[in-house]
Amino acid sequence: MKFFETIKNIWKIEELKNRIMITFGLLLVYRFGTQVVLPGIDASQLADLANQTDGGLLGLLNAFTGGAFSNASIFALGIMPYISASIVVQLMGIAVPYLQKLQKEGESGRKKINQITRWLTIAITLVQGPGYIYNLFATLPDSAFLLGDSVSFVVSSVIILTTGCIFAMWLGERITDKGIGNGISLLIMVGIIATLPQAFLQEIQSRVTESNGGLIMILIELAIWFAIIFASVMLVMAVRQIPVQYARRNATGGYEKNIFGGARQFIPLKLNASGVMPIIFAQAIMFIPAAVAGLSDSEMAQGVTAAFNNIFGFWYNLVFALLIIIFTYFYTAITVPTNKMADDLKRSGGFIPGIRPGTETGEYLDRIMSQITLPGSVFLALIAIFPAIVVSLGVQQGWALFFGGTSLLIMVGVAIDTIQQVNSYLLNRHYDGLMKSGKNRKAVA
Repeated sequence: MKFFETIKNIWKIEELKNRIMITFGLLLVYRFGTQVVLPGIDASQLADLANQTDGGLLGLLNAFTGGAFSNASIFALGIMPYISASIVVQLMGIAVPYLQKLQKEGESGRKKINQITRWLTIAITLVQGPGYIYNLFATLPDSAFLLGDSVSFVVSSVIILTTGCIFAMWLGERITDKGIGNGISLLIMVGIIATLPQAFLQEIQSRVTESNGGLIMILIELAIWFAIIFASVMLVMAVRQIPVQYARRNATGGYEKNIFGGARQFIPLKLNASGVMPIIFAQAIMFIPAAVAGLSDSEMAQGVTAAFNNIFGFWYNLVFALLIIIFTYFYTAITVPTNKMADDLKRSGGFIPGIRPGTETGEYLDRIMSQITLPGSVFLALIAIFPAIVVSLGVQQGWALFFGGTSLLIMVGVAIDTIQQVNSYLLNRHYDGLMKSGKNRKAVA
């Protein structure tokens, strides 16, 4: 009852209600676009493309685009080129002085970085677009192409795919500005969720019609799925709190010598500070061995290609897990500036009890981050390879993708972020939030 009362309170806040309606409206536009087939392609002959994306790396990409990839849609590339461009710009910000300068310029610098990311997105799409079109030529029958394989069809299709990606990016930015939650992440999450019902129905059909465990196995799988979701939520929200003591200021603006009367707070260090980025980086690297080995016709090269094209295979997941652990340390090191945190703490008159301010504090925070990153990275790797584990136990590949990996972590992370934003609106209007129990308080106008 409290939950439904909270939902009712959401609609009492006019601004929040409008933002939610805008978000749903823009997401509906995106979902509609995933069903619009590229001009010149017979939509009734896409069965071979759907079979190609049934599992494997292409199946994962199809899940991220909400089925647009297998529909030969105008949104077939989804928002992934923008994600790739964002990762490249973020990594370049470590080594390129111009980007480092922009990062320090505040809002104006952020706008310039966003513009660079947009142009890089177009460049990546112009490379991926022709690759997607020629994959259609290799997969679909000739009769599926109403205009044949003419240059005009290829050029127009690439332009449409690029425009579709830019439009999807624009939708994401509008959701962030006018709606609720992170727009880009919501587009990915909605695409992933869109493929969930079909994958679940296929699993039910496999278990029931083929006498492969029946409804009992379905219930067991659902119990395991909810347990993995719970573990993922714990991973996303887990923090190590570092106690901080602040000296109390006196009337003249200085610090009193009696520091024990100051405020006591905490520095929250996340167990998984890097989010899903290590999985995304590792997945990008996993394309390389198969691509390089494919250049050779030797028996060994063919074995490497087969091993790294099977995302549910042993060797793929072993290398994948090791890369995730390595990239977790790498990404945490570049996104959690412990030395800067120590300097900021010193300037604000704060210190960690028993640790000298400045260099010692930075070293202490770095040591704590290293200690908590190890279990965080191992747990992240286990969740990432869990789909391969459940596949080995007889679960359908499409349904197994929701038992871990990037798909599940994105859904959990985006859901938590969106709920927290809704929660802040409720608490600001003196309502209990979605994450808080108790009776509602009277709202203020």
